[in-house]
Amino acid sequence: MNQPAENHPGQPGQPGQGSAGLAQSSPTVGTFRERDGALEWSGRQETVRVEPWGPDAVRVRARLGGPVLEGLPGALLDEAPATEASVKIEDGHGQLTVGALTVEVDAEGLVRFLRTDDSAELLTEERAHFWWPGPRLYTPVGNGHHRLEQRFAAYEGEKLYGLGQHQHGLLDQKGAVLDLVQRNAEVTIPVLTSSRGYTLLWNSPAIGRVELAGNGTRWVADSARQIDYWITAGQPADAQRRYSAVTGRTPMLPEWAAGFWQCKLRYRTQDELLGVAREYKRRGLPIDAIVCDFFHWTHLGDWKFDPAEWPDPAAMRQELEELGIKLVVSVWPSVSPLSENHQLMEQRGYFIGTQYGPMAHADWPDKEVASTVQVAFYDATNPEARDFLWSRIKENYLDPYGITAFWLDACEPELKPGFQENLRYWAGPGLEVGNMYPSENARTFYEGMIAAGETEIVTLNRSAWAGSQRYGAALWSGDIGTDFATLRRQIAAGLNTSLSGIPWWNTDIGGFHGGDPDDPAYREVMIRWFQFGALSPLMRLHGFRDPGMPLGPDMTGGPNEVWSYGEEAGTIMEKYLRLRERLKPYVLDVMRAAHEEGLPVMRPLFLEFPDDQATWSVADSYLFGPDLLVAPVLTAGASVRTAYLPAGARWTDAWTGTSYEGGTNVTVDAPLDRIPLFLRDGAALPIAE
Repeated sequence: MNQPAENHPGQPGQPGQGSAGLAQSSPTVGTFRERDGALEWSGRQETVRVEPWGPDAVRVRARLGGPVLEGLPGALLDEAPATEASVKIEDGHGQLTVGALTVEVDAEGLVRFLRTDDSAELLTEERAHFWWPGPRLYTPVGNGHHRLEQRFAAYEGEKLYGLGQHQHGLLDQKGAVLDLVQRNAEVTIPVLTSSRGYTLLWNSPAIGRVELAGNGTRWVADSARQIDYWITAGQPADAQRRYSAVTGRTPMLPEWAAGFWQCKLRYRTQDELLGVAREYKRRGLPIDAIVCDFFHWTHLGDWKFDPAEWPDPAAMRQELEELGIKLVVSVWPSVSPLSENHQLMEQRGYFIGTQYGPMAHADWPDKEVASTVQVAFYDATNPEARDFLWSRIKENYLDPYGITAFWLDACEPELKPGFQENLRYWAGPGLEVGNMYPSENARTFYEGMIAAGETEIVTLNRSAWAGSQRYGAALWSGDIGTDFATLRRQIAAGLNTSLSGIPWWNTDIGGFHGGDPDDPAYREVMIRWFQFGALSPLMRLHGFRDPGMPLGPDMTGGPNEVWSYGEEAGTIMEKYLRLRERLKPYVLDVMRAAHEEGLPVMRPLFLEFPDDQATWSVADSYLFGPDLLVAPVLTAGASVRTAYLPAGARWTDAWTGTSYEGGTNVTVDAPLDRIPLFLRDGAALPIAE
């Protein structure tokens, strides 16, 4: 069905809906058609396609120079959930309605999103200028690629959340400009939740940025072939259900992963690691996992234990299993030229390529050399390269030792310098596909484990992209600082990650870069961070403690076990280890909700209480599942804590039993051994011993 849009002029300089503005020197009046249940507008060689993509949601694609392209890299699953929708074309307008969302397209191709029930505007495209350019700008960069810009209107009072994990400390990111690129501790997941009642996924792994300005929102891809985004209408909890349905839901978290993970940088030998595991058990302390970190290998990219330091991995894993402790092993995506795999991988084209210059992408220490070497990175976007890497993991870890849990470090990937413009992936040029690397890296292990018949899949990742959760990827907040200011920033980082579809999230408890276990000031940081860690989706102690050593195969850091921080701190940390153990059944219940419904574990208050406007501004506390409000202590020397309790529920101090009506701020005691916790509407959780 083809139907030209009629020209119904609006006011000069203010084009009306369904009209071409007289202010434009040569207005475009396009043509509408319905195709396979989708609404298409075409004009001036541009095609805009709006199609239903799950309940209350649509996918919008726009391309200059021909019809929209299928099969480009993106986060959406290949098949959209079935849903009813209707398309109407009349009076120079096109309209598509799918549940709670109605999309209008005017004669000039400008797209507007409305709530179906009351026609209230949720979001609309906005022209950069009344003459040129319009809301979508395509600037050619060669070979059919463009620098793409997509503009939307700004709204007074709108709050914006999500966008992955960042260290700026902002929960509401309105006013921020964020690079869409992967870096250590800065994780791009381009999904945005608005207080106006919509959630939008920028369905492009291209390098770029998003500008959340007071005069408009602009998404930019530095080089790509078409605009592609997905949008749904509804409250944040409903939007999480819709988003996870189209990008994939997380597997069910294994029981062991819901407990306590112990690690440090780094245990250098098998005896050292086993000694720590045995000491936890000797002290009667809960521990569920321990990590064998980097440099355990012969050479970087061999992906196997160095027998000089790890002489009997089978016996090590067997003893750990008998102690009830899961062994997690670090796997890096980088390959030293000294590796036994380097020549074959280079010949087969399994490395990330470059447009100009040599194959190497980073300098890194390796064993048996006095200086750094130039390492390459396997191309996780290449199915054959994924299969090859997994074959090494299976042969060297899974088959001989039964190791099934992996820490995927440096998976941005950690390029030096990070010039995506010069990279060439199997999936496309670096600028077009670079952000998807960490997701594809997690996919290597997920698909390999599934093929091997394994059903419990967890990888710990330093970076992620939209859809990483469907591959069993947990995210941690990267190599961060070790002070209270850094701890404060992790609350917003975790909450925005949760709203980006990643329910399995954690930090290095105590931070990463430094921290003296003998320093009273740092011990206070550690205690408060440990309390927060016990009430995080995953609980993991890690860090590069003082005294440090230069980066290299012989390095280790200072002690980082719960008894390393003195008697007072150790006693308090033991208390929270036991609290986590008591809460494990609740944690697993909440993890099941993430698996089945796509709801996050760590929740901003407005996810459960969207009608309480005050909750949309609370950035220093959160809900752990539906029933437990957590108010971490985030400043040095604090002994009291003021927290907002949402309206619509009655809250009970989990330590004292004092009850409060919601909709108010309360101030409670917070001595060093206590993190304020509040139970919702009489929920019975075993907080107190």
